[in-house]
Amino acid sequence: MSTNKQVVSKERMYEIIRRPVITEKATLISEHNQVCFQVPLDASKPEIRKAVEELFKVKVDAVNTLTTKGKYKRFRGHTGKRGDIKKAVVTLAEGQSIDVTSGL
Repeated sequence: MSTNKQVVSKERMYEIIRRPVITEKATLISEHNQVCFQVPLDASKPEIRKAVEELFKVKVDAVNTLTTKGKYKRFRGHTGKRGDIKKAVVTLAEGQSIDVTSGL
């Protein structure tokens, strides 16, 4: 863990946490005190950590990110590409929790 504090504006925090990912796998990882969010492609791990801690008032242990490349799809003979998606799996400290069904 780094000790340097990164300054993130309140507007940027709301941009970073776009929406929670609610899938079967995301529900399974919630048993291990983890939550999954969709974030912008340019968001860094320290920014994500700071945003989750400030917006949800919880202590974050770790942040893991993954980028899913967009698929090429066909519709009525025309090809198009879905956008790339970046997800952040946030591990919360023991005893902390986030209710993703309620809004901010």
